[in-house]
Amino acid sequence: MSAPTTIDPVERARDAAARESWAEAYALLHAHDRHPSRGLTADDLAVLADAAWWSGHVDESVTARLRAHAGYLAADDHRGAGLAAWWLHYEYLGLGRPAAAAGWLHRARHHLEGLPDCPEQCFLAWSDAEEAQARGDHEAALAAARRMTGLALDSGSPDLLALSRQAESRVLLAAGRRTEALALLDDAMCAVSADELSGMFTGWLFCLALTQCMEAADFGRAVEWTNAAMEWCAPPWSGRPTEDGRGARTESAGAPAPRPLPMSVPSGENPFRGVCRAHRVEVLDLLGAWALAEAEARQACREVPVDCLESAAAAYYAAGDVQRRQGRLDDAAVSYGHAHELGRIPQPGLALLRLAQGRADAAVAGIDLALACRGEADHDVLGLARLLAARTEVALAVRDVSGAAEAAADLDALAGDVPLLRALADTALGSVALARRTADALPPLRRALAGWLELRVPYEAAQVRMLLAAADRAAGDDEAARLELGTARAVFERLGAVPDARRAAALLSAGARRRLPGGLTAREAEVLRLVASGGTNKDIARALVISEHTVARHLNNIFTKLGVGSRAAATAYAYAHGLV
Repeated sequence: MSAPTTIDPVERARDAAARESWAEAYALLHAHDRHPSRGLTADDLAVLADAAWWSGHVDESVTARLRAHAGYLAADDHRGAGLAAWWLHYEYLGLGRPAAAAGWLHRARHHLEGLPDCPEQCFLAWSDAEEAQARGDHEAALAAARRMTGLALDSGSPDLLALSRQAESRVLLAAGRRTEALALLDDAMCAVSADELSGMFTGWLFCLALTQCMEAADFGRAVEWTNAAMEWCAPPWSGRPTEDGRGARTESAGAPAPRPLPMSVPSGENPFRGVCRAHRVEVLDLLGAWALAEAEARQACREVPVDCLESAAAAYYAAGDVQRRQGRLDDAAVSYGHAHELGRIPQPGLALLRLAQGRADAAVAGIDLALACRGEADHDVLGLARLLAARTEVALAVRDVSGAAEAAADLDALAGDVPLLRALADTALGSVALARRTADALPPLRRALAGWLELRVPYEAAQVRMLLAAADRAAGDDEAARLELGTARAVFERLGAVPDARRAAALLSAGARRRLPGGLTAREAEVLRLVASGGTNKDIARALVISEHTVARHLNNIFTKLGVGSRAAATAYAYAHGLV
């Protein structure tokens, strides 16, 4: 009998990496690398760097990448050295070390720029596009993104092609070419949904696409891709099968798949989960699933890593918005504080919190400062729209109608025909018209309500109903006002928006007192309702905690005021006049 063949652990590690079984690959390479006599090649060190990152060993990932770069350089392999240098640039950037990142990007250019076209140059073109877009040079950014696309097509890599489509889409969107941009984004995401990409690129494109959809206020795409991302992130995750039944395919022409920022997560988990969950929180917030949104926000903050803290900041901010609208003002202040600690300006939520606390001056100052701090290259259109909407609300609260009108006009110009932005703008325009007591409030408010209902965003729809009720009442249509207030109150109660529910209830009660027919008092109306429901004098006395003698006196007054002579006639009157 022949002795069993021992498989080389490095070969096993390479196979595990090809299957995207990163914990297995890391364990094998890490153990092998601990013995000085067992050296690893530059390619194996690059695999170790990827495996260490996926397994939550961030420091080891950077160290292995540095060694891989040195190995490629010693072998005079400038393509390998250039790619390793670019990844070190990206990793150091994520770790908050911009000087080191800039140095490694310079090295990557030194290695790659003089070579014939190759897949590794895609990453340089991507960096060029990002830098040009940051300085507002859309023409240079688009040229770089299209060079990236050409290189990706030549490489035959589906990963690089999908990423280049997304990069070009982002540049076009920043340049205002929305239709072209979203068509390219859909093209890139088709590759994701068809399971054509490696796990690294799948996660990366989910993160990029979700950010892009929310910034562009494309709520429909955000909902769709958030659901798909969370399904992909769901455990267990240990490599997704492809056509050959193995893990995701390796890249051609020496271009390994790029990866997102390093994270510290337990082995075997999907490190994209926390970031994708943070995006989901924003979507759940708009959809009115507030309890789930807050729970997901807490979970996201536990899952995101130290080098992706903007996702944790977004989750804390979204939780603060939920808490503020529920009337939990102290909790909201804590959440906004955490978001600020992590580097996010917590506006406009903090300004609206100050308004709810009666600190109108602080609200105005906060909103104005946040608007002044926005750079010209900032492409977060939804963020700007929310600031302008809040500026309108705060200005109206301090009776600055002209300031509110200016903010609403800016929002109207920004919105175009984007549904989410259009609903925000119409709400602002209607609220300003209502404050001016003009007859122009109803059309924009009705458009806003239709828009929010179409988007299935319940809280904002209920807020518009409150404005519509005021406009209806000003126009003399008390019945329409009552219907809007009743619907808004029901939505607020279902969401847990306690302050808004109380306000709607108070307006309903005040309206009922003004509308009581026949000169009835509020107590007489209560007695009449109980009579109409079949209650005896004794029943009514027990329900209202008054004496039967007092009930009889109220009934005499009711019969006199209404001109009726029996309980049956009074009951008929109550039903006819909407008192029951």
